[in-house]
Amino acid sequence: MGKTKRVVFLASGRGSNFSASVEFIRKKKLKLDILALVTDNPEAKALPLAKKFGISTKVIPYSSYTSKLDYHRDLLHQVEAYDPDLIVACGYMRILKPDFVQRFPNQIINVHPSLLPAFPGLDSQKQALDYGVKVAGCTVHFVWEGVDTGPIILQKAIAIRPEWTEKELSLAILKEEHKILPLAIQLFCEDKLKIKERKVEILK
Repeated sequence: MGKTKRVVFLASGRGSNFSASVEFIRKKKLKLDILALVTDNPEAKALPLAKKFGISTKVIPYSSYTSKLDYHRDLLHQVEAYDPDLIVACGYMRILKPDFVQRFPNQIINVHPSLLPAFPGLDSQKQALDYGVKVAGCTVHFVWEGVDTGPIILQKAIAIRPEWTEKELSLAILKEEHKILPLAIQLFCEDKLKIKERKVEILK
């Protein structure tokens, strides 16, 4: 196993995937140094979770910027300052700009509540129900330029029950997100992910 990896988390909301990942990292004693939680939302519930874990936080309030370009420039500068090996977007509600993605090639992973490439973007669970699919799920993927377009690392499928509401489907998917995102972080940490063109090989 290689050197200890340095990770920054990006989150905008409740932070349940952040919490599940931190708990997994510490339980497994992974060679991973959690540098910070960075958020665009001063009210993010992920912030008190980070405090509970003793993890540094950085708030870059999106709403205080009159220019989106200024926000994304500052985000890049702040994250660069941490010099991370891995950036984990978990419930981060901003699309990362091309210069950010290019600065950290194949070092950013994201969890998305659909079986990509189906239903990218927002409201994936509603999209799935409206379309009438029988199976939904979640995906952890590398972040490339574009919305939810990067190489897929892990996926988990679940059968949709006919009576489920959007909320019930979302909660069922979220439980699986809490499993596959930490596992993807572990695979990255252990240098077990190899990208060939746009396919991810998981090394033994």
